[in-house]
Order: sequence, then structure tokens, then C-alpha cells
Amino acid sequence: MLSTPQTLAFLATALVLTATPGPDNLMVLSMGMSRGRRAGMAFGLGCALGCLSHTLLAVVGISALVAASPLAFGLLKSLGGAYLVWMGVQAWRHAGRVPVGGATGDGASLRQLFVKGLVANAINPKVVLFFLAFLPQFVVAAQGPVAVQLGLLGLLFTAQAALLFGLLGHFSGGVGACLNRRPAIGPWLDRLAGTVFIGLGLRLLVSR
Repeated sequence: MLSTPQTLAFLATALVLTATPGPDNLMVLSMGMSRGRRAGMAFGLGCALGCLSHTLLAVVGISALVAASPLAFGLLKSLGGAYLVWMGVQAWRHAGRVPVGGATGDGASLRQLFVKGLVANAINPKVVLFFLAFLPQFVVAAQGPVAVQLGLLGLLFTAQAALLFGLLGHFSGGVGACLNRRPAIGPWLDRLAGTVFIGLGLRLLVSR
């Protein structure tokens, strides 16, 4: 189990790291502005729950194997980058077709955005390495099984990420809705979101 000081120290660090501008934040922000509050929150929740896969990998040690294998890491990085670029291209292709507060409010579209966020986070190799390096720093061997502590820490990280990304999606959706009252701005919000996704994907593809 986790002690109170251990939990508080971990949550304080996790909140700061999650709130720091990064790829996930930018994706949630751009999605919220281009598609609205519910869409941003659905995508953000998917990104947050993607952390559960990294927690599982860290617990069973697969993350260490991926990090140690240049071939496996390179393949995962290529898949993640290509997926983000594909999402960006789709945003450009369909720019302006779905107004903020429109079709993305239905269940099917929200589920799709949730899955996109989930996949985008789950196949990001940099998040794999982050969890592999970050979680063990807060494990205290004397307090019980390491695997259990890693699992609990991963759940805590996922919970706080879901809260912060949900808030980011909500407030960015409000900004996007205000801007989208001018019809000419809507397509450009989609293109902005697409550009963010393509840029992040290309950066992932070319990074070492």
C-alpha cells in the first residue's frame, strides 16, 4: 500500500508534470477548440485512460524490454507518429464540416474521439519511457510488493490526468464555441487542430 506522504508527494509531482504544456495538453486543447467542450473532454479522457496501458506495461516489465530494444522502440515510435499525422490529415480534410456543438455531441462521435485519444496516448513510446522512469521513483520497497505500488501509482496518475485533461477540454471548448460563432473561423479551428496533430506526429517520427 501507499503511505500518505508517499501519495501526496507523488500527486503533487504528477499534477505539475501533467499541467506542464506538452503533446497531450496541446492535442486536448486543439480538439476542444475545434470540436467543442464535450469533444475535448472525451478526447482528454481517452488520453488519460491511455496511461493505464503504460501502467500495466511498467508493472509487468515490458516497458523495460521496449526501451532496451531499438527495433521495438523504433517501430512503436513510427506507429505513434504515423497515427498522429493521419489524425491531422483527417482534420484538414474535414475542416468546417462539423460545427462546434454539432454532430460531435452524439454518442458515436464522442466514443470515436475517446478511442482516438486512448490510442494516441497508448502508442506513444515517450510516455512508455516516462512511466518506466517516473513511477519507480516513488516506490518504497519496505512498504510492500513493488508491482502493487506501481499499479496504484499508475492509477493515481491516470485519475489526476483525467481531471486536468477534462478541465482543459471543457474550458478550451468554451473558447472554441465563442470563436465559432463566426462561421468563417470554424474551418480554421479544424485546420489548427490538424496542424498540431501533424506537427506532433512528425516530431515523434524524426526524434531520436
